[in-house]
Amino acid sequence: MIDPRIKIVDGDITQCRVDAIVNAANERLGGGSGVNGAIQRGAGPQLLAECQTLGGCPTGSAVATKAYLLPAKFIFHAVGPVWQGGGANEDALLAGCYRACFALAQARAITSIAFPAISTGIYGFPPARAAIIAATQTTAYIDAGGVLTRILFVAFGAEAQNMLKQGFAEVFDRGGK
Repeated sequence: MIDPRIKIVDGDITQCRVDAIVNAANERLGGGSGVNGAIQRGAGPQLLAECQTLGGCPTGSAVATKAYLLPAKFIFHAVGPVWQGGGANEDALLAGCYRACFALAQARAITSIAFPAISTGIYGFPPARAAIIAATQTTAYIDAGGVLTRILFVAFGAEAQNMLKQGFAEVFDRGGK
């Protein structure tokens, strides 16, 4: 059974009323398409202006900004890896994104967060594999006593939602390991 703090929904991440929305960002923290473009548009031009002051973010990590016009306090910009076939440390880099976001959440003492399916869009990371990584990192965070009480995974479409649910079910069925 999946931990009750975790919800997997089909929806628009820019409309989530949570303390932090995670952006599937690029290393430049600039505008883009998909989730990144939607978050940049929804937050307004102040977001891009703040991002330009940060000097970028390395793949596998995350940085925080204000959320501006979005219904959240923060945006955590997580830079996931571009899929290159699995031999370029992609799994570890994606796991690092989740750990970085959880660390940002802990540092800010927030209680709720919404994640997209990081790297599964234009970056081409296989969705089923990404779901297992997301579930494993989330389980590790919860097992370590993480303070988040609401962790949303926001899918874009029923197929993506089902993939996330399957990944989380698999991880929780085997005890989070």
